[in-house]
Amino acid sequence: MTFTKDTLAGRVAIITGGGGGIGFGIAKAFAAAGAKLVLASRNTDRLNGAVAEIEAMGGQAIAVQADVRDYDSVERVVRAAVDTYGQFDVMIANAAWNFVVPAAEMSPNAWKTVIDIDLNGTFYCARAAYPALKASAFGGRFIAISTTRALEGWPGCAHAGAAKAGIMSLIRTLTGEWGADGIRCNTIAPGAIGDTEGVKRIYEDAGGKATELSSIPLGEFGKTSDIANAGVFLCSDADAYVAGADLVVDGGRNRGRASPIVSVPGK
Repeated sequence: MTFTKDTLAGRVAIITGGGGGIGFGIAKAFAAAGAKLVLASRNTDRLNGAVAEIEAMGGQAIAVQADVRDYDSVERVVRAAVDTYGQFDVMIANAAWNFVVPAAEMSPNAWKTVIDIDLNGTFYCARAAYPALKASAFGGRFIAISTTRALEGWPGCAHAGAAKAGIMSLIRTLTGEWGADGIRCNTIAPGAIGDTEGVKRIYEDAGGKATELSSIPLGEFGKTSDIANAGVFLCSDADAYVAGADLVVDGGRNRGRASPIVSVPGK
């Protein structure tokens, strides 16, 4: 799907974890739709490469090194956006981390690391972004990346599942508190997105690719562009009356885990 070049014209968006994977996919779609970008990540080399690619396609972007576990670092990203562009209108809280480890073997540090990045980082992004989002002439947008596994339980990824469930609850609360300020808060819940490191690490390297594909009614992994298109929609004028929603983009995976239909001989 292609949006018009002015779908997000005039808007400034911060994307955490914007140097690669889903974050960079969102960045490219936003740039193509006319938004100006601030890409944030811990990895400066990846950020610089992402900015160069955005500029090569005619977009505008700056890179800011940041760690979402540190509130001061997140505030620095927000200041950079306002200092550079005079405003900002969209915060995409995408930075996340995950790895497979059974709960009985998970170290306290492993738990804390994922909770700090995924859940605490999302709150820090929201808190730091609030004043600018409230002032946005377009109506601020706060988008957090979640997963339907947050509602199902996630064997092998208890830390990430719990963090994402917290994010979904946070978004519901922010919708109630910030709706009067014109800020639309929503989540995007990706399924297994094939062109990401996460799917390679969690499913392919762990030998679970075939099992995961069998749970997806559409029969294939998604693409970062699928998530990016959802992001453009939620941050466009078409989203004027959508708030507190969990936009699921997973090929039907969350509906495909029921027991399959089994034919009975003679019936």
